[in-house]
Parts: sequence; C-alpha cells; structure tokens
Amino acid sequence: MSQSQIQNNGQCLLSEKERCSILSRVSTIGIFGNIILSLFKLIAGIVGHSGAMISDAAHSLSDVIATFVAWIGVKMSMIDADREHPFGHERFECVASIILAGILLLAGLGIGWNQLEHVIHGDKVQIPGKIAMFAAIVSILVKEAMYHYTKACAVKLNSSAFHADAWHHRSDAFSSVGSLIGIAGARMNCPVLDPIAGFIISIFILKVAYDVFRDASSKIVDKSCPEAFEEELKRCIMEEPGVIDIDIFRTRTFGERIYVEAEIGIDGKKTLSEAHRIAENVHDRVELHYPTIKHIIIHENPHD
Repeated sequence: MSQSQIQNNGQCLLSEKERCSILSRVSTIGIFGNIILSLFKLIAGIVGHSGAMISDAAHSLSDVIATFVAWIGVKMSMIDADREHPFGHERFECVASIILAGILLLAGLGIGWNQLEHVIHGDKVQIPGKIAMFAAIVSILVKEAMYHYTKACAVKLNSSAFHADAWHHRSDAFSSVGSLIGIAGARMNCPVLDPIAGFIISIFILKVAYDVFRDASSKIVDKSCPEAFEEELKRCIMEEPGVIDIDIFRTRTFGERIYVEAEIGIDGKKTLSEAHRIAENVHDRVELHYPTIKHIIIHENPHD
C-alpha cells in the first residue's frame, strides 16, 4: 500500500453498491475496449503487412485477460468474512495482482524475445502500409485514455489489482509507441528500428511487472505501514483525553486494508468503566479518521 493511498484520510470508503457500479464500468470498458482494439490492430497489421502491429494486437489481447483477472480479484475481496476466513478475503486481490504481474512478465519476455530474434537474424521486414501507422496512433491514444480512466477507478476502489491493470494499459500504449517507431522506420528504409524499438518497450513492460509483483507481495506478508503513517496515527491516539502514553504499537497491511494493535497507558486510579470508555473513544477516533483501517485492537494498561 503506497504512502499516498494510506494517508488519504479524508476519503470515505465507498459503499458496496458504489464499488460494484465502478467495478462493473471499468471492467466492461477494459474488456470490450481491448477486444475491439485488438481486432482493429490485427486487421491493420494484416492489411498493412506489419508484423509489429500484429504482435501489438496479441499484446492487447493479454489486456483482456488482465482486466478479467483484476475483476475476479476485486469481486472475491469484497466477499464478507466467514468461518474459514474470519478476517475477510482482501488478500484475494493481492493474488490477482501477482497473476497480473505474471501476465505482464510473459508478455514482456515474449515481445522482447521475438524482437531480439529479428535483430540477431537480420530478418527483412516488408514495408508496412499507412493503415498500420494509423492503427498505432489510435492505439496509443486509446490505451493512454484507458490507463487514466482505470487508474482513477483504482484510486476510488483502493484496488492494487486495478492499479496493475491500469499499468497494463500503459504498457500496451508503450508497445504501440514502439510499433509506431518501427513502422515509421521501416517506411523510411530503416527496418531494424522496428525490432530494436520493440525490444526496448519489452524492458519497460518487465519493469512494470516487477513493480506490481513487489507491491502485491509486500501486502500478502503482513508488512507494517510506513513509519510516517504510524507516527501520524500515534499522534491521533495521543490526542484523545485520558491517554497518557502508548506502550505497544503495531500495524500490518491485510490486502488493501490495515489492522492496528495498540496498548495505551491510562491513569491507574480510574475505574474499569472509565478506562474502557477511553479505549473505546480511541477506537472510534482512529476508525473515523482513517477509513482504510479495517480494525483496531486497543488494550489499556495502568500508567505508573
């Protein structure tokens, strides 16, 4: 969970109905948008005699799988807690993100290896038609727009899976940039630019795959929150009247949500009811100011 996501304290959590509505829109646009774009690029690649554009079409098809996996991950993370999963199902979204990282990895390796073979063997490239260049430009504009839209929805959903899916859209835009450079180079009698550009783009895709995997894996192993966020949360607790000190303080991420355990020092002369009321006030204060915190456990100690 990024620092910006955690510190967005003023943002209220969406209701289940709002989450489902956003999830439905972004998934529908991602899946059907990529299917239409893939078919368009495939036809343009065949008609325009562009191997780069045909490879780009295959990359867009992988986006369909990526969006579908992200949709499954978010839907499963919204399932209520049950006997076998008393803490909820938020980590299913982390699993989806790891699968998405795998898809990006395979796409990057496949594109990179294919383009590297063209460079090594010096394969001759047939001069592409103008329709291939037009398809590359359309793909760049459409995929960049899908990246910004999906990213905005991911912020609203607080979803790492759709953050990963957004970067998959951008990786496809990068791939189309490489295709455009290669196609333009081939039309200017410099066909080697096609595979070289494609190989460079594959490196960017692999970098995104690594970042997505690192983020998801850090959330699945109960990593603590950033130190700055913990200090801010401690200050919030200490502002509650009756809290003298914080003896023990722990945080851990659980998917996109946070769990907190804290032991607070309270005047030992107070009655059990008074001490309990202070602990309850701390609990309510924290969950009110930090919507990403799913649960906080407060234990009161007599302060000497």
